Amino acid sequence: MSLDNATQKPHDRLSGVLSAEMEAVNALIRTRMASEHAPRIPEVTAHLVEAGGKRLRPMLTLAAARLCDYAGPFHIHLAATVEFIHTATLLHDDVVDESDRRRGRPTANLLWDNKSSILVGDYLFARSFQLMVETGSLRVLDILADASATIAEGEVLQLTAAQNLATDEEIYLQVIRGKTAALFAAACEVGGVIAGAPETSVEALRTYGDALGISFQIVDDLLDYGGSSEATGKNIGDDFREGKLTLPVIKAVAAASDEERGFWARVIEKRDQKDGDLEHALTLLARHDAMDQTRQEAVRWANIAKNALEVLPADPIRDMLSDLADYVVARIS
Repeated sequence: MSLDNATQKPHDRLSGVLSAEMEAVNALIRTRMASEHAPRIPEVTAHLVEAGGKRLRPMLTLAAARLCDYAGPFHIHLAATVEFIHTATLLHDDVVDESDRRRGRPTANLLWDNKSSILVGDYLFARSFQLMVETGSLRVLDILADASATIAEGEVLQLTAAQNLATDEEIYLQVIRGKTAALFAAACEVGGVIAGAPETSVEALRTYGDALGISFQIVDDLLDYGGSSEATGKNIGDDFREGKLTLPVIKAVAAASDEERGFWARVIEKRDQKDGDLEHALTLLARHDAMDQTRQEAVRWANIAKNALEVLPADPIRDMLSDLADYVVARIS
């Protein structure tokens, strides 16, 4: 699959098929991010929401609802809810990570300040709960409330795990399942729930979203060491400079000599980094084949996502969701 040909990208094909619904979602987002009394809220929110993101998570909700033959109006509310939760977490993450770039643009905390980013993120979380309540589905509320709590839990776990060389792959999986996969899974699941789909279909959609989110985050972590700023919208090596222990490094540390482990302890745990350390880190990752092993793990989760779809009815949407799993890992092929 050529990544340069936009017509072949599955998220672009999904966007085309779901264009009318996505327009309704975008209109609802613009309406609900308004604030009569605090103009800073739409200013900060618009900076991120209008920055050209793929809207992948709300698209998953719309695709799941369409795949399950939903004919009502509330998938629009749920898709907007998912995007608000995602945007709120991004605003908070950029403060926690002290990031200065997001989606190729300066972060909100850099343009305004940390207080604005945190408080506007809180506002979007509140808006998301207003939206999900309007669906009248207690089960939907339960799923998205659980996802919101899991996201926060994953972020807090990462605070301690990400700079501790004792962090293993199991803990790493727990972190990314919280911070990324939980919202992917919930976005897919609520689309099936609002459509009244059979439990086997709802569970399949949740499994797909969970595995897709895990694969997506593993690829993002890999691209931090082997991608481009243009492709990621962030600065290459940000995770390294922030002392984040992601899967490529976890694999390299597991195979490290005493001398190599000392290097990782200095640059990750102590954050004592010098010129040339990133280049040396890349050398160690290559020495222990950590990048390729990480890529294989991303492919494994993408295949789990694709296999989960097999119980769902044959449909072009299902094919696009399957292709999306392939595309996630094609970014690192």
